[in-house]
Amino acid sequence: MDGNGRWAQQRGLPRIEGHRRGVETVRRVIDSSREFGVRMLTLYAFSAENWRRPQDEVGALMGLLELYLKRELQTFVKNRIRLRTIGRTQELPAGARRQLQHTIEATQGFEDYTLTLALNYGSRGEVVDAARAYAAALAAGEVAPDDCSWESFSRHLYTAGLPDPDLVIRTSGETRLSNFLLLQAAYAEFVFTPVLWPDFGKDDLAQALAEYARRERRYGKTSEQCRATEHAQQH
Repeated sequence: MDGNGRWAQQRGLPRIEGHRRGVETVRRVIDSSREFGVRMLTLYAFSAENWRRPQDEVGALMGLLELYLKRELQTFVKNRIRLRTIGRTQELPAGARRQLQHTIEATQGFEDYTLTLALNYGSRGEVVDAARAYAAALAAGEVAPDDCSWESFSRHLYTAGLPDPDLVIRTSGETRLSNFLLLQAAYAEFVFTPVLWPDFGKDDLAQALAEYARRERRYGKTSEQCRATEHAQQH
């Protein structure tokens, strides 16, 4: 979700106003995703590097997070949306942590839709944490040394229990991953759009999904093999 600050600056507004408008986009994208049948959505809300921003902006972002969760809880429950988080959320301010925990507990029984917020998230930090946990499991005899595989290692990532992303969308014209799901997105499709996040709407999401639908996902196979597999599944 990129471009909030630039959206505000282009209009002569404070950066925090861009973030406020970005929060409104979150609601719009969640509603559109449900309408299009997207059952799992992950939003990169606050990166581990975002702490480097001015402290007043960081504080305002944490306040917006807490306000958003309070405001949207009833909507999550009504629409049966489960909230999850990935990242070092234990380092967030106390108020945001409490509201996150409350929302997670109130929605943990839902299975229709899952919204995952990446908060204080960085993929490299995630790998370090996973490696530390994996090493501890090896030392404790919980994992056999010969069982070193992606499947066994990935159970220690923040995303354990979630499927790998099929599609990664980045707004605002930037064409880099910025430390987002580097391992999990190994076979994801990517769509980069010049639209700033506060302006990103239903039509933009529809275009990204349409672009995704045109892609051929081969996973190392040839196009002929993929078509043969698809034909076999249809018959």
